[in-house]
Amino acid sequence: MSPFVRSRPSRPGAIVTVPRVRTAATAACLTLALLVGCTETSKTAPVEPSAATSAQEAGGMSRLIAAAKKEGALNAIALPRDWANYGGLIDGFEKTYGIKVTVDDPQGSSQDEIDALRSSGKRANAPDVVDVGDTFARSAVRQNLLAPYRVAAYDSVPDNQKDGEEGRWTNNYGGYISIGCDAARVGPCPRTFADLLEPRYKGMVSLDGDPTRSNTAFAGVYAAALANGGSFDDITPGLEFFAELHDRGNFNPVESTSAAVETGRTPISIDWDYVNLDYADRFRGKGVDWQVAIPFDGSFAQYYALAVNRNAPHPAAARLWQEYLFGTTGQNLRLKGYARPVLMETMREDGTLDEAAAARLPTVEGEPRFPTDVQLQKARLTVDRGWAKAVGG
Repeated sequence: MSPFVRSRPSRPGAIVTVPRVRTAATAACLTLALLVGCTETSKTAPVEPSAATSAQEAGGMSRLIAAAKKEGALNAIALPRDWANYGGLIDGFEKTYGIKVTVDDPQGSSQDEIDALRSSGKRANAPDVVDVGDTFARSAVRQNLLAPYRVAAYDSVPDNQKDGEEGRWTNNYGGYISIGCDAARVGPCPRTFADLLEPRYKGMVSLDGDPTRSNTAFAGVYAAALANGGSFDDITPGLEFFAELHDRGNFNPVESTSAAVETGRTPISIDWDYVNLDYADRFRGKGVDWQVAIPFDGSFAQYYALAVNRNAPHPAAARLWQEYLFGTTGQNLRLKGYARPVLMETMREDGTLDEAAAARLPTVEGEPRFPTDVQLQKARLTVDRGWAKAVGG
C-alpha cells in the first residue's frame, strides 16, 4: 500500500501514511518511544553508541540519552530552519536534551551532504547526521558512508520507505512538488506545468538548485516528465520540458531560496509544497502574496531519508536525533511545517497526532505512486547526463 492515502479530516487536506505495527511487543515499545523513548535495556551487555544499531543495543533510551548529553553536541548539515520545520525541531531537541546543534552549509544540497560525508572522514567537524533524497541515501549506502541504525518506530515505517533490515537510512517526512508564485509580481499565477510555458512568465520560473545535485530540483524534473507524457521509466520528457522552458526564455537559473523569494528574484518557484506553504505564511506580513498550487498534470510525491554517518564524531547524539525526529514530538513538529510525517497514520490511530496541524495540509487528488529503486537510478543517470544540455549549460 502507498504510504500516502486520502483521508477525510474535519476539513479538506490531510494525506496520511499507513504503516502497521507488526507485533504486540513492537507496539508496546513504539507507544513508549513515541512518548518518551523506549527505556527497556538489552539482556546482553550494552555496546558503545558508535556500534549500536538500536537504542536497545546501546542499553536502552536512558543510557543513550546520558551518552548523548555527555557528548553535548550534534553536527548537522544542509538543514535550513525554514525547511519542514527544522527550526522548531532543532530548538526542541536542544531544549529537551541540552545538546547544541550546529548546522553547516544550511542551504546545501543532498549531494553536498554526501560529499561532506566522503571528504570529512573521522574529523571532529564531520556531519553526524544527514537528511537527503532517497536516491542520494542509496548512493551513500553504496559508498559505505552510513551506519546501520533502527529507530524504535522502525517496524512501523513502510517497507518501501526504509533500507530493509539494515536500517542505514529511513524516510522521515515527505511532500508534493508544487508551484509557488508571488501574486503581487505575477498575474495570474500558474497552476500547471503547461501554464509555465506561457510567454507572460518570461524569466520567472526557478528550481531549488541544480537537479544533478539537488533532490528537490530533480523531483521537479520528474514531475515535469509526468506532466508531459513521461513516466517513472522515462524522465526524458522532463528534460525536454525544461529545454523548452529555457528556449522560450521562461527559465530563471537563480536558485529559489527564501531570500530569493522574499526579494522577488524568483517570482515563480517549483518546490515542495511544505517549502512553498511556509513561504506563504512567513512572507504574508512582508508584502509578498505567495500563492501555492499542486499541479494536477504532474503530481509527484517523495520522502526524505535520515541517516547516521558511520564515522559520526558524536555517535550517541546522532542516534538520539533520529529517535527524536521519529517520535511523536518530532513527527508533529513536521506537521506544523506542512510536511507529511512517515508515521502519520500510526499516530492517528493511537491518538498522538496533532489533528489541527494535519487538517492544514493541502488536498491532493488520487493516491500517489512512487518510482522503484531501478527507476530512480535510471532517472538519476538520465538527468546527470542531460541537464546541462537541456538548459544550455
